[in-house]
Amino acid sequence: MATYDKRHDPGKNKKLLAQITGKQLDLKQVLQETNRLFEECRRIPQSLILENGQSRSFLEKIQEGLFRLTAKRSRILEPTRLFVDDDGNVIPDWKDKLDQEYDQLMKNITKEVNVEDYGAVGDGKTDCTAAFKRAIGKGRVKIIVPKGVFITKEIHLPSWTWLMGSGRGTTTIKLHDQASKGTRLITNANHWGGNHHIFVQGMSLDWNVERLGEAVKTSTWGNHSSCLTYANVTYGWVKDVEGINPGLHCFDISSTLYNYAGDGYRARGGSKFIWLDHVTGYGFGDDGITTHHSDYIFISNSHMCDPSGRAHQKGFSNSNGIEVDDGSRNVLLVNNSSARCFGGVEIKAHENSSAASNVKIFGHISVHDNRAFNFRHIGHHKITDAESKSAFNIIAVNLLVMAPIFTELYKDSTPRGMVVSAYKNVVVNHFTLVGDPDYDYKGNPVIALQYRARNVILNNISVADFNKAGAAIKVYGGENRADSIKIYNCSPEKIEIGSGIHDFMIETLESANVYF
Repeated sequence: MATYDKRHDPGKNKKLLAQITGKQLDLKQVLQETNRLFEECRRIPQSLILENGQSRSFLEKIQEGLFRLTAKRSRILEPTRLFVDDDGNVIPDWKDKLDQEYDQLMKNITKEVNVEDYGAVGDGKTDCTAAFKRAIGKGRVKIIVPKGVFITKEIHLPSWTWLMGSGRGTTTIKLHDQASKGTRLITNANHWGGNHHIFVQGMSLDWNVERLGEAVKTSTWGNHSSCLTYANVTYGWVKDVEGINPGLHCFDISSTLYNYAGDGYRARGGSKFIWLDHVTGYGFGDDGITTHHSDYIFISNSHMCDPSGRAHQKGFSNSNGIEVDDGSRNVLLVNNSSARCFGGVEIKAHENSSAASNVKIFGHISVHDNRAFNFRHIGHHKITDAESKSAFNIIAVNLLVMAPIFTELYKDSTPRGMVVSAYKNVVVNHFTLVGDPDYDYKGNPVIALQYRARNVILNNISVADFNKAGAAIKVYGGENRADSIKIYNCSPEKIEIGSGIHDFMIETLESANVYF
């Protein structure tokens, strides 16, 4: 099996998915089928949940009150519609709008400059911070960064700016040894007022974590400590960019501040209409790509692998390849991959924030991730927790899991192909899971539907070579049970249904054994 390391070309993911799964999918037909299942899913009546909810401490109430000064009420948007373009690519219905704004970016760039003409030297030694600042000016400029290693203390991009290198591994921008731990290598100029029309292309971004020595933790707070941060950016592009060893994230698409005003609230100053294409990253302290409180995000043909986990306490590292986090809405992931992360793709929120909603995954390869696909709203799982007001609407299509494993990143976490907790209205269609027949999964289930997940449909699920695992699909029962579950056209040997589940339907192949 290929290693899917930092040299992996994610542009091959679409073909690899077809080759490994053996599925030559008619994308338009699959989209129609999935949309039909989603409408069926949304019509399922929700099971009654006793709304207890733990009381908040005085300090927690004060903290949430302060965050609400920069927050706004959240709502569930109408989900993005997907289309297949003339080249056979899955795209969001708002991509035409983004393409029009790209044309506006090109029209508003009035000059092209080379950063070397402003004093930059790509020798890996010279501090080029002032040279970049002079070259960028007030924007409306395309800045060429040629071959070499350019040292900076931070780069700020105003609106109407295109920063272009000569390719990943050829052009490298690297943080200065004296840069503080909280430094963002590249970010937009105005996090509070916001920026627009920014494009970063064709380069490697080295956060230079080595400068911190043996520091126990490599990040500070919020959206700091990353290779590239777009905070409060409207219309942004990142293409053919590599993130190397950031203290926190390789790529952070964010609001001005992370916000913890409570479930039902979102941060002000979120980013929107952002496209990341063919980006790669490794060695990240937390997540490879993350989104917070941002809308209409498109991530395609990208690969994240081998996190350091050093933004967390050792052994408790929730380091994901791609994380769609607090308050994000209408996020589309297409033909990406991840390897040896805690989670390959995690869709989630913290307890004191709104969950990500309206998230669609169309094609993803997960290799040796601990929890390949992990959908959860932390702190809203148990009968004693408040029910999530925001964890709604996930569609996942054409997924591939290869041999999930135990990991030192999170020592107590058991391997899973997928976990769904607390979310409602979840459709998974065409999901292939291939285990290691000799690996000891210690009797754990491969797919787990649990902790008050509701309105979940699994269709066309194939599970093989998990010889030492438990059930291929386990629907957990009890007072914290999942419910309103439908399983269609699946071929695993064992499906386990827990006690007390009121609403479920199984229409599967004859080879499947169902246990209650």
